[in-house]
Amino acid sequence: MGYTVALGLPVLRQGIASLYRTRHGLDLNPDRVVVTPGSSGAFILAFLALFDAGERVALADPGYPAYRNILRALDLDAVRIEGRVETGYQPVPQVLDAVGAVEGLLVASPANPTGTMLSRDALDELSAWCQGRGAALISDEIYHGLSYDAPAITALELDDDAIVINSFAKYFSMTGWRIGWMVVPEAMIRTVENLAQNFFICASHASQVAALGALDATDELEGHRAVYARNRRRLMQALPGLGFTDIAPADGAFYVYATLPEGAQDSTGFCERLLQDGGVATTTGLDFDPVRGHRTLRFSFARTEDEITEGVRRLIAFMG
Repeated sequence: MGYTVALGLPVLRQGIASLYRTRHGLDLNPDRVVVTPGSSGAFILAFLALFDAGERVALADPGYPAYRNILRALDLDAVRIEGRVETGYQPVPQVLDAVGAVEGLLVASPANPTGTMLSRDALDELSAWCQGRGAALISDEIYHGLSYDAPAITALELDDDAIVINSFAKYFSMTGWRIGWMVVPEAMIRTVENLAQNFFICASHASQVAALGALDATDELEGHRAVYARNRRRLMQALPGLGFTDIAPADGAFYVYATLPEGAQDSTGFCERLLQDGGVATTTGLDFDPVRGHRTLRFSFARTEDEITEGVRRLIAFMG
């Protein structure tokens, strides 16, 4: 093992480009694919390449907390968009119009913590909104491949200048290998390469080789997705009867985001009691929405069917 070129092994970049042909019918130039140390490395490179200190980037709450934290660490202004359950907690142009000028919009589909997805029309509207205002569109597609009723749409199908970020961590089951990728416009390649050379040198050589194998493991990976689909069905059937409300559709990923039962006002305390007394681990909504998260929590169903069945049994017993 040694250093690879900063943009990643050419054979892996070609393999990732081929994935877009298989999934989306896109003929993607592999030169535009940048292999990164996890999706986190891709976000750092994207934000540094696109924005100057003090500029504003809009993103929906609830959302992955590292978005806000990376933006703030780079002296960028994370502009909160209050998502609503009626729109799958996703941003919509009408709400974006109220936040003033921004230099970028970050979307996630499927999203963490909600699992909701943007339809083609909804993503197209957001892409047009960005193009009309000269704002960069950054699309987090790390959970692509994990959808249950309809395939996810990549932003590249609608806007060839969108910056797309993905990873081998979720669908490809390589969590911890720290191997991700991004697709950038051709005009950005050299800028991103210079940044990657100085920040990371390259992604792990060993992880890049392993990722090549993961690209060909379709039968195994689809088997994982089938397990998640059954877990999702079990959890979505149980939660409404236990008093959880405003449940996001969970179109993809492996999460369910819900409002606490009536009378419960503190998600942190609720999650602590559920863990200590019920033996079920969940995540407080405050991790994802610092304003409204005290009334919400996230369930994950990324475990075996037996574990999810046992988790639901314990949850039912805890709720009385």
